[in-house]
Amino acid sequence: MPVRSTALATAAGAALLLLAAPAATAAPHDARLVAESVTVDPTGRIAADGTVTLSGTYRCTGGTGPVYVSSTVSQSDPSVRYGVGGTRAVCDGLEHRWVNTGTPDTVVFKPGAAHVEATLMELRPMGIVPLPSFHARQGQDVTLTAG
Repeated sequence: MPVRSTALATAAGAALLLLAAPAATAAPHDARLVAESVTVDPTGRIAADGTVTLSGTYRCTGGTGPVYVSSTVSQSDPSVRYGVGGTRAVCDGLEHRWVNTGTPDTVVFKPGAAHVEATLMELRPMGIVPLPSFHARQGQDVTLTAG
């Protein structure tokens, strides 16, 4: 009965492989399964006066304190980032747009490649001083355009 033991060994091996394989997960674009996220649009704008406008989307599911979407941008030196505004977030589980605008004091951005980081952050009440609690973060290479 060597055929029977070979078939049994093959079946056992296949079962072990199935058990060892990672479980399939839903695609990240399935919005029903994403509780908290923040995205950055691939294009930002620079106005004639140097004001930078960045945008994207966010989704959050509540918190005990106020939640904000903040953004930073870097261009020539990736280790130096400049804050560009902040938007109060509505954490109702739905996807919302955010738009941050600001004029950095010490740098003039030029049209072209840049890197933007957006952060979804809550200020949780902890005693006297609220402490930051991060819900989501996204870094994205973007193109800054004049206009």
